[in-house]
Amino acid sequence: MNYPLFIARKIYNGGDKTRKVSKPAIRIATVGVAIGLAVMIVSVCVVLGFKHSIRDKVVGFGSHITVANFLTLQGYEQHPIQMNDSLIKVLKAVPSVKHVQRYAYTQGILKTDDDFLGVVLKGVGADFDSTFIYDNMVEGSLPRFSDTENQQKLVISKTIADKLNLKVGQRIFAYFINDQGVRTRKFTVAGVYATNMKQFDAQICFTDLYTVNKLNGWEADQYSGAELQVYDFSQLNPISLNVLNKVKNTVDHYGETYSSENIIELNPQIFSWLDLMDMNVWIILTLMIAVAGVTMISGLLIIILERTKMIGILKALGSRNRQIRHIFLWFATFIIGRGLLVGNIIGLVIIFLQKWTGTIKLDPQTYYVSTVPVEVNLPLIVALNFATLLVCVAVLIAPSYLISHIHPAKSMHYE
Repeated sequence: MNYPLFIARKIYNGGDKTRKVSKPAIRIATVGVAIGLAVMIVSVCVVLGFKHSIRDKVVGFGSHITVANFLTLQGYEQHPIQMNDSLIKVLKAVPSVKHVQRYAYTQGILKTDDDFLGVVLKGVGADFDSTFIYDNMVEGSLPRFSDTENQQKLVISKTIADKLNLKVGQRIFAYFINDQGVRTRKFTVAGVYATNMKQFDAQICFTDLYTVNKLNGWEADQYSGAELQVYDFSQLNPISLNVLNKVKNTVDHYGETYSSENIIELNPQIFSWLDLMDMNVWIILTLMIAVAGVTMISGLLIIILERTKMIGILKALGSRNRQIRHIFLWFATFIIGRGLLVGNIIGLVIIFLQKWTGTIKLDPQTYYVSTVPVEVNLPLIVALNFATLLVCVAVLIAPSYLISHIHPAKSMHYE
């Protein structure tokens, strides 16, 4: 039998009502641990949810990895590359690549009777993964995009629709200026999307890949490039390196050079901003664990001082200092355990209420999301529990040495 654990359990379950000082101390310590853990759970889940929500929106407008003309990736002008079926098969064969799709960009001007606006048309074909845009549609429908015919359909953002006062079903003229002169196209607004990502919503429209290719004056097998989706974002760097090694310095039939970049390299400012949130999380975790540790230290010291007579009696009966220290450490562990249980309940209730109801709102123009996003990561929550328990017990080891300074004879007179 574990002697310190047995005594600690008896003390913890004894419910001695004569302990007028330690009872509030135990409650305060329990509350400190509970609040600290609840704040940590909420903070981690909210930051994870926010980071992944923003990341998914950025990826949704492009993809995890982009294979394009070397000149395009180094500047802002669109230069075509040959993207035939054989190259698509090579890219699909790269391990951990989930999906490959062709795309093309061109710049134009949308004009109504009263206003006009410069936009970027993204041409997509039948292989386009429309999940992201479909999930963010607010009006109309998503047409079946084609790479072989012009359907004259256009999907615009709510930002563009509001600026030009456009409605679904309305027809609008678009003007394109390039080396071939001025070209005019008439589109029908098929749908309106809204992602709240201002830098993308303010300019990107979706139409047929065939239309954009013709507007750019490119050959039938020339495109801006190909977009690749991967299964695991955490493996993005090695996968993108593998893709780069397959296309790097390759020259197509038209003399254009291939290259590739991943979404982090294409949008460094956004992902640097998201990485800064990790620093905030670490600060919150450190502060909350410190709060829990301080409340536990003060609570343990009060409990030790209040049970000085008991400590003296145990020493007189032959108990060693180490055994008595372990008794109080086990006792503190029970308190921490109760605090962790309460903290988990509070934190998870808050997280799931927000996840299911979206009670807490945000300004989408500032935060890019309309409600506070949360992501429940059970392994991470379990790790937080273990880390809190270990840190709180570790910081109690030094205060527990106060027991070695208590002498049996003197403790009998302690009140």
